[in-house]
Amino acid sequence: MTAGIALICTFALAGCGRDGDAAATGAAKPVDDSPATGTISVWAAQGDADVLDKVIKPFKAKNPDLDVDFTLIPNAEYYTKLQSAIAAGKGPDVAQFFPESQSQFLDPSILQPVPNDLVDPDSFFKSLWGAGVVKDVAYTVPWYAYTYALVYRSDIAKKAGVKAPTTWDDMVPFFKALQGAGAGRGLGADNGWDVFNGQDAAMYAWQAGGSLLSSDGKWTLDTPEMADAIKYNASFFTSGAADTSTPTFLDAQPYFTDGKTASMITGPWVIGQLDKAAGKDGWTASHVATAPLPAGASSSASFSAGGSWGVLADSDNSDASWKFVRALSKPSTQVSQYKAYSSLPAVISAWDDPAIADQPLLDAFLTQLKNTRAFPQVSTWQQVATRLGKEMEAVAKGTETAEEAASNVQSYAESLGTGSE
Repeated sequence: MTAGIALICTFALAGCGRDGDAAATGAAKPVDDSPATGTISVWAAQGDADVLDKVIKPFKAKNPDLDVDFTLIPNAEYYTKLQSAIAAGKGPDVAQFFPESQSQFLDPSILQPVPNDLVDPDSFFKSLWGAGVVKDVAYTVPWYAYTYALVYRSDIAKKAGVKAPTTWDDMVPFFKALQGAGAGRGLGADNGWDVFNGQDAAMYAWQAGGSLLSSDGKWTLDTPEMADAIKYNASFFTSGAADTSTPTFLDAQPYFTDGKTASMITGPWVIGQLDKAAGKDGWTASHVATAPLPAGASSSASFSAGGSWGVLADSDNSDASWKFVRALSKPSTQVSQYKAYSSLPAVISAWDDPAIADQPLLDAFLTQLKNTRAFPQVSTWQQVATRLGKEMEAVAKGTETAEEAASNVQSYAESLGTGSE
């Protein structure tokens, strides 16, 4: 499961700030229902797209005169190679993007607007659709979705006599109770101190009632709400509920199944992987529970992330390309994608399919996806989030205050701007 790509934008784009109605689409002509023909080239990052050839078999059967040429690129190299290809005029017809880090591509010189009536914007999680909209024009169509929720050891919580926390104030006591019931640490925290920690801080700032950008597109990071978010994150470590150095990303699941940690703030992909980590079928069902994130002073909002598709501005076969994207947005196709790779649908109605609806541990993620916000649609957000992650490390380790961290991030963000000046 892809957790986003933290890469620096090499395009100098104008007007990357998102505003206006997030339900808007483009002004391109509608795409009809006739069979797609010719050839289209499709680029995607390795991971969720690995199963696409299998998933689109029904589409290929209905469009026998269409050849789909897939190119799968290692995740860490994907955006760099895509940017280079676009700059050289050698990009694909269709490309995969990541809603949490796609803003540098949302420009008519790079992507075509989504055609009128190609899809129903209201069928997707609102923040995922909005992540592809700039100045009332939609450039991408959501494909799969994820967000963060609380995943915890239900057996240890039962032993401790505690229920999942619902507010920030409940969080550390919950973790400490898990430790008191035998867990090594109450929380297995993300210790990359990188862009993903910065994304956590954004999430907590929203929960505290803050924002990351003002209505006129200026950074608003040096605020009491951001300081509260950084303090909240640091409290996991200063309380002893989490360790500032372990587990690392690859250690998170075995630490959890071994009881070295008893909870994670993470994405839904772990649900299908814990049996393997535990070495026992059925372990997850009897040892794990999930819950939406606890609420701060303002909300319990999380962030939206996942995968999306766009058609390049210079595509040689726009008609077939959009028909391909439309097929991937259908609920039945997104359910097939879930069955093949556990990629959760971006189309809300697809969650009603028994394959997903009968998975109770996914309920918290559905609840949380309905309460999400998109990261700033500006080209420098990934850099700012990365710096924010490093500042969070300093606060968690006690070498700077949350207020100093917020001020440092604000200064850094202002030095970068938003890429839309």
